Amino acid sequence: MNKVQKGFRALKLLFRHPYLLNLVLESEDVYKEELSEKYGLADGLPLLHLEDLFPGFQETVSPYAYLSGATMPIDIALLKSIARRQNAQSYFEIGTWRGESVANVASVVPYCVTLNLSREEILTFSDDPNYADAHEMFSKNLDNVTHLHGNSQAFDFAPYRHQYDLVFIDGDHHCEAVKKDTQNAFELLRDEKSVIVWHDYGYDPETIRWSVLSAIWEGTPEEKRQNLYQVANTMCAIYIPETFPTEKLTPHIKPKHYYEVSLRSVEF
Repeated sequence: MNKVQKGFRALKLLFRHPYLLNLVLESEDVYKEELSEKYGLADGLPLLHLEDLFPGFQETVSPYAYLSGATMPIDIALLKSIARRQNAQSYFEIGTWRGESVANVASVVPYCVTLNLSREEILTFSDDPNYADAHEMFSKNLDNVTHLHGNSQAFDFAPYRHQYDLVFIDGDHHCEAVKKDTQNAFELLRDEKSVIVWHDYGYDPETIRWSVLSAIWEGTPEEKRQNLYQVANTMCAIYIPETFPTEKLTPHIKPKHYYEVSLRSVEF
């Protein structure tokens, strides 16, 4: 089948099934092309190495369950290290899951707040009570963590504006949802030193999730976009109002650093 035939076939399919147009418009390749043409982001955000953020980088991650849907340990180490680096006194998290990330951050930040769907809301799309009960399991008993419940797309953030040194976004990863969470996150920042971290900027540390990048870029005030970075070896993007040496992401090249991992099991 040649390209013309394929084109006619595609048009026929769209005419018969208009909903397929949404799949085209949501394609990662479409987001990549738009970002490349409009903003020159063919390589994604500038790549920032952990070692340029934290010379002599070393961190301990605990608790960590090594179960499905978990954030990578190095991503949690990034959060914990940036909290310490910025001397963060307050932390706001959108999307909690088991509570591993906030539990780690809470060990170095005195006041932490998380926003997650309520158990009732979770059970509207999952009929597994174990899945619902696993939410917040690591953080629910921590004295310095306040748990808020609601959908971030409809939540009233007004009482929480301008109060947080570090914000972590790990909620709904659809483009429009990330964009709105990003806009709200900038309203949560306390001052000009405050930082935002986004999870799932990449499908993995070498594969950009272009729909999420589009949402981050569009949701970030234009004058602040120069301080957006991808953090190497993680699945995270970061807004930090400082200038660092960077390079472009080049998948599969020999890494500049490797990491030492020690594991120890702890019983509940």
